[in-house]
Amino acid sequence: MSWDDECYLLSKRKFRENANIINVFTSKKGRVAGIVYGGTSRKIRNYLQISNKLFVTNISKNNNQIGYFKTELIEPISPNYFNDKKRISSLTSICSLLNILLPESQPNLNIYKSFEKFLNSINLENWILSYVFFEIKLLKELGFDIDLSSYSDDENTLTSIKKIKIDGYTYEVPSYLIQQKIPKNITNPLIKKSLIFTKNIFLNKFFIPNNLILPKTRIVLENYYT
Repeated sequence: MSWDDECYLLSKRKFRENANIINVFTSKKGRVAGIVYGGTSRKIRNYLQISNKLFVTNISKNNNQIGYFKTELIEPISPNYFNDKKRISSLTSICSLLNILLPESQPNLNIYKSFEKFLNSINLENWILSYVFFEIKLLKELGFDIDLSSYSDDENTLTSIKKIKIDGYTYEVPSYLIQQKIPKNITNPLIKKSLIFTKNIFLNKFFIPNNLILPKTRIVLENYYT
């Protein structure tokens, strides 16, 4: 059995002496794992960077057995931000979340398109807000749709913080997320409040109930905004 698709590299780990096991997020197959023989060679190692866009051909004997990938680089993404700690942290954070939370071999084109939308906005001035909205979109696609519009009122400014209760948990939510409007002045404390809000939703709905560990990369990203 074989198939090919475009994808983004979510994770990699060494397998035996000269191979890697990688997880990729494809547009048609969802999250898929496979072995890359020769993955530790200089040629392949250089482009097997987290978040890079690849073209893979998957070859396997059956659906229940891990196959192996033939890989080609389509677009280098992470190398563009090796000197930008915040942006590279956002890429590794997203890839880690997708690698943990996406079910294997279940396509989700909406999440795939949302990820590409974030990549297209990462060079904009307020790119970090695109990251926050990506996480909210991810929560929705994973089955937890946060209807923040029901908490909207005219008393709060876009930069104020409102306490809301969802399924027994109290969260502090920046009003711009509730009103879905971008404030003119984005401060680091406001960004951190936004990241803490989505993080706590992830923890309460996915990580804690399933005994999963929140990726360190997600914590690192949040800590840049103090």
